[in-house]
Amino acid sequence: MANPVNPPRGMRDFLPADKARREHALGIIKGVYRAHGFDEIETPVVEDYARLHSGLGGDNEKLSFSILKRGITAEALAAAAEAGDVEQLADLGLRFDLTVPLTRFYATHRAELPPVFRAIQIAPVWRAERPQKGRYRQFVQADIDIIGEPGILAEIELVTATSQVLAELGLAGCVIRVNDRRILFGLLGHCGFAPETHDRALITVDKLDKIGTEGVVAELREIDPVAAERMGEILAGVEPALAGSGIPLTGEAIAAVLPVGAAEDGIANLTELGAALDGVLPEGVSVCFDPTLVRGMGYYTGTIFEVAHPGSGSSVGGGGRYDGMVGRFLGQDVPAVGFSIGFERVVDLITLPEATGPEAVALVYDAEVAFPQLVALKRELVARGHRVRLEKRQKNMKTLLARVAAEGFTSIANVRAETATVADLELRPLSA
Repeated sequence: MANPVNPPRGMRDFLPADKARREHALGIIKGVYRAHGFDEIETPVVEDYARLHSGLGGDNEKLSFSILKRGITAEALAAAAEAGDVEQLADLGLRFDLTVPLTRFYATHRAELPPVFRAIQIAPVWRAERPQKGRYRQFVQADIDIIGEPGILAEIELVTATSQVLAELGLAGCVIRVNDRRILFGLLGHCGFAPETHDRALITVDKLDKIGTEGVVAELREIDPVAAERMGEILAGVEPALAGSGIPLTGEAIAAVLPVGAAEDGIANLTELGAALDGVLPEGVSVCFDPTLVRGMGYYTGTIFEVAHPGSGSSVGGGGRYDGMVGRFLGQDVPAVGFSIGFERVVDLITLPEATGPEAVALVYDAEVAFPQLVALKRELVARGHRVRLEKRQKNMKTLLARVAAEGFTSIANVRAETATVADLELRPLSA
């Protein structure tokens, strides 16, 4: 039985220090993205059940939380359960990502939006994950998307904006791995995999970092033994470069690790991207080509990205071009590309900077101090720009001081009955 005083399994409470770190990260992310010309939007936490299960969300659709219809009876529940028809029970669901709501938002408001729309969405999403380290049932996504730009300029803007976010968060050593879905399909075709097996084959290739080249080839043999051996030769050729400093995002370097004539349009796309990014990324962030990068979502149509960081066992961001999604709502194709920062993983990697600006003051007052006197002192300090906390004097002052210091307070002042004005306060650093 669940513990009634704990949050639901896979969800979390955040103490003040945790919340401060999250707000610090959010402030940086929003500030950088707005500086790069993106505008923040907000969508409902729920969407229609049919939209959430329309095939746009890939495997995440299987992890969605559904909301029962109002007024549903026990008899209807039993009948739907027997028939295995969830749609009889639910007409709404919690969003499992921010991309499906964005495409619906764009279809709804297209006439009110600019021809090229740059969106920021930072909000919680819900998935029925098996709770484990790094995976939660409620978590925040931080997305930017560009809708309406068919050319490589959209990818350039996403990568440059996101790289600045990573740098300002202090995440040194980030590598943005880049590939193109057309290269992946070109490789599969070159090796001899039949088109109808491509999706299944990509699922296997996506396991490369977990099961290695031999494991991938063993699984691919179940699809096509001859094609599997050819793919194994290609993977064996790129593995040393991936294990080293990475493959530069240049036409020469990309062509050197791929079969001649495979996916020339994808290579040209990444060559142009690499040329535009050369020399403009901030220190501590680099970009490289990774022909084994798949990204699990089947709706990607072109460029795909993933961010690796040495302090994380998983990616800390990713995204790609999904030109076919918006058209599912509009009836006509609209180009779109997005980049999502793994907010929960990023927050675990950052530290708060030293406090700057006006002091955060803990006023420790004696029991005989009158409340109007306290309020007047606090009001004046707040008006001067300070953050102020009232704390009643305790016998164990060491515990109190340690607590307020951990909560970000930098100074302390004692308030006695005779303390009349702020000029009478002696502000002392908490470290003293």
